[in-house]
Amino acid sequence: MSAKEIGTETGRTPYLTTSNLTKMFGDFTALSDITLEIYEGEFVCFLGPSGCGKTTLLRAIAGLDIQTFGHVTQAGKDVSNLPPSERDFGIVFQSYALFPNLTIRKNIAYGLENRKLPKADIEKRVAELLELVGLTDQGTKYPAQLSGGQQQRIALARAIATNPGLLLLDEPLSALDAKVRTHLRHEIKELQRTLGVTTVMVTHDQEEALTMADRIVVMNDGVIEQVGTPLDIYRNPASAFVADFIGTMNFIPGKVNGSNTLKMGNVDLNCDPENITETGDIMVAFRPENLLVQEGDINLPNSFEAEVKYMEFMGAFFRVDLVSQQANGNAHIKGDFSINMVRRTGVQVGDTIKVSIPQDRVSVFPGVN
Repeated sequence: MSAKEIGTETGRTPYLTTSNLTKMFGDFTALSDITLEIYEGEFVCFLGPSGCGKTTLLRAIAGLDIQTFGHVTQAGKDVSNLPPSERDFGIVFQSYALFPNLTIRKNIAYGLENRKLPKADIEKRVAELLELVGLTDQGTKYPAQLSGGQQQRIALARAIATNPGLLLLDEPLSALDAKVRTHLRHEIKELQRTLGVTTVMVTHDQEEALTMADRIVVMNDGVIEQVGTPLDIYRNPASAFVADFIGTMNFIPGKVNGSNTLKMGNVDLNCDPENITETGDIMVAFRPENLLVQEGDINLPNSFEAEVKYMEFMGAFFRVDLVSQQANGNAHIKGDFSINMVRRTGVQVGDTIKVSIPQDRVSVFPGVN
């Protein structure tokens, strides 16, 4: 099914809608029949690998790349064929796109001056925005005199200067180092909440999407794979692609063995019936952090023996590589073991341990053809 859409929320009118949006570049289909709804005040992330169509979708919403087919509606108005200058949005690019020859104050004031606002109003608004982004003493400097994180804050201030109804962010943090990126994503989210502006952000960074978004639109090959809250996307991935792209997932060949049981090698697994959407040969999927280690005489369900082949210290936990002849001798299973559990049990490379998977954390996907 090529068109996948965000479910309509009863009693709410969407602020931004794309209907059957398709974008062709010659014979190449960059977007295929995209239909979705975004509500006022939401922070929505378009997430996916390079080339999946997320930036093309953002540019179509902005009017920077007009769609081949379909419609874009904003605040009840069809803006499908309007130029960017006639659409109500502010935009921030990965490269900041600040004017190097203008001071920070002049950069922020640019859109306001184009609207011919009184000078006093412009100066007041620029001062407000500099305070909002925490750079009140930087107004007389030029972009080259600021750090990357400071430049990105100024780009945000410029984008929201005219109080747009929609804020578009095209990978705004990808050019920054990890520490600045983590700090700024929190600031951007707080700023968005303060302003209440409807925001769409493109990112390929799953951590950014999980920590910032109210809802995530996962894209692949020009279509939407799944839309949902970060928790829904992570815990209940709709496809093997989403499961593999968001976080880390174990995929072990298996078979459906009844209405609520699976066979993984020689291991019988109980599984919530609603998670069994396939028949016959399937892939049993579960997150590394959901693999539990049996301690003492406690006999956990869905358990099997596995040998510890490798342990990688990750700071907050150990990423452990396991092999189980019972489950599937050829498959390597990843587990995330807490520091305290490893210290408590003394588990080490070469040990054979008993592990289990909670039945409500087992997912089922189609088997590999």
